[in-house]
Amino acid sequence: MIIVDNLQYANWSEKIFLEMNKGSVNAVHVTVAYHENFRETILNLEKWNTWFERFPKLIMKGMTSDDILLAHQLKKTAIFFGFQNPSPIEDDIGLLEVFHQLGVRFMQLSYNNQSLLATGCYEDEDPGLTRFGVQAVKEMNRLGMVIDMSHSAERSTLEAIQYSDRPIAITHANPHYWHPALRNKSHQVLSELTSSNGMLGFSIYPHHLKDGTSCSLKSFCEMISEAALKYGSDRLGIGSDLCQDQPDSVVTWMRTGRWSKEMDYGEGSAENPGFPTQPSWFKDNTDFSILADGLSNSGFSPSEVNGIMGENWVKFYKNSFGVCQNE
Repeated sequence: MIIVDNLQYANWSEKIFLEMNKGSVNAVHVTVAYHENFRETILNLEKWNTWFERFPKLIMKGMTSDDILLAHQLKKTAIFFGFQNPSPIEDDIGLLEVFHQLGVRFMQLSYNNQSLLATGCYEDEDPGLTRFGVQAVKEMNRLGMVIDMSHSAERSTLEAIQYSDRPIAITHANPHYWHPALRNKSHQVLSELTSSNGMLGFSIYPHHLKDGTSCSLKSFCEMISEAALKYGSDRLGIGSDLCQDQPDSVVTWMRTGRWSKEMDYGEGSAENPGFPTQPSWFKDNTDFSILADGLSNSGFSPSEVNGIMGENWVKFYKNSFGVCQNE
């Protein structure tokens, strides 16, 4: 089985890389920027170069879908870079190509707030993509950088699907009808996403789950089963949003960045502002086999389980990365 997790933001260490290896995780899309500017993001990429050098038997840089297959063969984890906010490109569209050359393969057009490109899901009004946003979509299409709308608002997400010539992704979210978190997505969004060959990665972050930390594996897999009936299992994958070993102080950076003097609690609460506890059945990268068994027990066929656990992402990567063929 090929295992792909299409979103993690861990406190990276040899311990986690070893757990990826033990869990046979072949590829992970890692967040290399939340609110960082260009220079700060370059420093984050520099850290990854150091980790690739220090742990060559465990991890490797991912650039194409073939790297997932190579990682599977070599029993390593291919690391793919992504931004949860367009802040690294600042106000310069040319930086998209620079970052693509450095290996960045995903970028969210907004992270909860209004950005220069699109509206985040916590804003009261959603005017949709900006003029810069439409141009960025075209440039990302040309380069082969995936448009990710996981933290974006409804109209902005629908317009991203409309304006994009390539399928987009929602890398880490769940259906709003299952759990009405602001970050989860409406049936209309998920229907238009998947009918245009886009991908949904299911999140295991407790604030996105029905019953939070107490969400059962059965409930989670039943949610995926219902989504498969609505949208087709071939458009579904995992984007766990695992934030393993991060100190609670990191939540302040994720939610507030530099834009506010006050803590933005988002889907958390003032009483519990830190990271929520993961469900007992998914605490780290060694637990993907538990999730695969849960899908099997929910009635998915072996080929469907293989698709959701990784093969659907491999196909999406193959069609998404690289300069458009007609350029």
